[in-house]
Amino acid sequence: MLHGVDVSAHQSSFDADGLDFVFIKATEGRSYVNPRLTDQTKRARDADCVVGFYHFLWPGNITAQAEYFLSKAPEKAGDLLAVDWEQNGEGTRASNSEKDRFIREVKRLRPHHRVLLYCNRYFWLNHDTTSYAGDGLWIADYVKAGKPRIKATWRIHQYTDQPLDKDAADFSSRSAMRAWARK
Repeated sequence: MLHGVDVSAHQSSFDADGLDFVFIKATEGRSYVNPRLTDQTKRARDADCVVGFYHFLWPGNITAQAEYFLSKAPEKAGDLLAVDWEQNGEGTRASNSEKDRFIREVKRLRPHHRVLLYCNRYFWLNHDTTSYAGDGLWIADYVKAGKPRIKATWRIHQYTDQPLDKDAADFSSRSAMRAWARK
């Protein structure tokens, strides 16, 4: 198992020493950009981590959201991309078909990058109807690292949010994860 974190503007700083990978929130909807994106990206790259970027998906305007995400997320070979599919602050969520369309659109626009689906266990079991997770599932389930309570194949497991979101990745080494990310 590899160890990593996922961060957003809520983390003014984080220690990348000893981490294998870092996912950074890039965008949300069609107007929000993480104001710490550049600094967080530099910190992760300086620590030689595998780097990923994610977009918090809102309902509607799926193509525009995908284009917006990719216009703001840095583009470097081997970077991972992900969609964060969960309930938003208004109590709504993108539909299952919108989630699938977003992943496909990001894959179309950046065909040489892996695109993952991030969602929590409840969404995976109760809202997902297609089991489409692009190139891999990143599942949130706050239990022992690497032991999410799902039957589906997963790549990354977010196992806690204390003191920040911590993740485990199902790869034998950082170089194996990096090779997979390079497609």
